[in-house]
Amino acid sequence: MKLFEIVAHRGAHDKVPENTIQAFQQALEQGADAVELDVRLTADSVPVVYHYFYLNEITACSGPIFRYTLSQLQNVRFFDKGDRSSDFRIPTLCEVLETFSGKIGLEIEIKGPELESAEIIAKVLCKYRHLWETMEATSYEPMLLSEVGRHCSGLATDLLIPRSEGWMKPDVIAYLAIHRSRQAHARAVHLHPSQLSHEVVSDIRRSGIEVHAWDVNDTNALNTVLELNIPRIDTDRLQQMLDFRRCLGNPFQSRESDGAFVR
Repeated sequence: MKLFEIVAHRGAHDKVPENTIQAFQQALEQGADAVELDVRLTADSVPVVYHYFYLNEITACSGPIFRYTLSQLQNVRFFDKGDRSSDFRIPTLCEVLETFSGKIGLEIEIKGPELESAEIIAKVLCKYRHLWETMEATSYEPMLLSEVGRHCSGLATDLLIPRSEGWMKPDVIAYLAIHRSRQAHARAVHLHPSQLSHEVVSDIRRSGIEVHAWDVNDTNALNTVLELNIPRIDTDRLQQMLDFRRCLGNPFQSRESDGAFVR
């Protein structure tokens, strides 16, 4: 049985803030195949790793990332459970690449929406061309992903598909995924477990596009991934997914059910 790859969504962040050097280091130590990270531009157009538009309450700062320069963000610290002396901070994309490229897979999401963000981020990625086989760029924006692919020919690019609206049936879900991925020149699409079915996955694969899954965090999602032979998943429950995969690789290994999944 070919086992699926496991990507730690924003790193392993159950004990440390997400999208930090420490979260990525923990994912590496736990045995993740890759980490997912989100990239935004600062006011002075430097790519930094942060998911949200706004700085959140654990930074004791406010306002959107795009209003801060890199030098201003370098003074921002996350509070770890109220500890104001913590060293958790917002890293730059360059810092993450320098620290982790070649050690663990990197799934780099381009948040945008700046038109120039694709070229700026591509220039950084081109410095690590020799390690592209361990990286992929992702985005919800087909145009940004297409631009990254144009500047980084040979780098894997995957299109992220948002959750479908309630009225959408499998035929429309597959149709939209196929044609949006064509716009992006994407290698694969990442679907939410609620979008996965034999019909959807078969239609997309017949078009020459692979299917990965994001938000795989429970028993039902895992069973669907296995049934449809999805090769790569993103998860917020890294250790549980690793334990589950370990049991698949060794069917004689016993373990007590912890409620997350059952053999």
